Amino acid sequence: MNIIISHNRNEMIKMIKSMTGFGRFEGTAGGRTISVEIKTVNHRFLDFTCKTNRGYGFLEERLKGFISDYIARGKVDVFVGVSEEENTESIVEINHSLAAGYVNALHELAQKYNIREDISVSLLSRYNDVLTVRKPPEDEEQVWLSVKECAEKAVSGLIAMREKEGEKLKDDVLSRCDVILSLVESVEERSPKTVEEYRQKLVLRMQEILNGVEIDEQRILTEAAIFADKTAVAEETIRLRSHIAQMHEMLESDAPIGRKLDFIVQEMNREANTIGSKVSDAELAHVVVDIKGEIEKIREQIQNIE
Repeated sequence: MNIIISHNRNEMIKMIKSMTGFGRFEGTAGGRTISVEIKTVNHRFLDFTCKTNRGYGFLEERLKGFISDYIARGKVDVFVGVSEEENTESIVEINHSLAAGYVNALHELAQKYNIREDISVSLLSRYNDVLTVRKPPEDEEQVWLSVKECAEKAVSGLIAMREKEGEKLKDDVLSRCDVILSLVESVEERSPKTVEEYRQKLVLRMQEILNGVEIDEQRILTEAAIFADKTAVAEETIRLRSHIAQMHEMLESDAPIGRKLDFIVQEMNREANTIGSKVSDAELAHVVVDIKGEIEKIREQIQNIE
């Protein structure tokens, strides 16, 4: 069986991949019909399980080592079916001691009860374990090479699906990052205005209280400065922009990035929470809620990125 693999290992690691995928291939190799099916879903680490025909358990560790070269993270379920090799001769073995025991027992029955003795080969062959059929030992290395050929094709299909899904995840995450940047810009534009609005409200309140008495302008400026300091979110928005820039950079990376992205999302959420605790303006509060909503959607998406 000649198989042309459309991906090599270096190509397989150069794109963002989802942890969800499926690949299957069935072919004939070494006189056997072999099927390999691989399913993957998201998982924090690489969790590998393999099911094979009875007697082919030796394939599990080899397949695990082979597939781990292409998959860094995810729950991987592999199902391998191996048919018998064509024209394989079976070996029939005779348990002579057991056959002799059956013959002696039948002789004894015939004599004891004075019945006709009709022992035959066909009769003896029907007794359990007198005849056993076994197959000659298989060449494990040859079986593995045959299974590996099919596994390579199945992995190729799996990776193609994971890459396709990964590109969708990447596009979605990037679009949400753009939304967050737009919302951050709104925060940065609106935040300084709230200080001036606070100053104006403070002046009006003081005028009402003092009823014509001259207002201490310095006191007003001091109170406004204190308010500005308490509600300043410039540091948080700068860090939020930095996290988004890091996310853009990682999404172009060659290596598995799922865990790193998860950490960045945690940091983004931390900054959004800090901004939310500082703003006292209803309009800004709504914007922060929208930012946190987009961050949560990103968090959900990156759970599926390898």
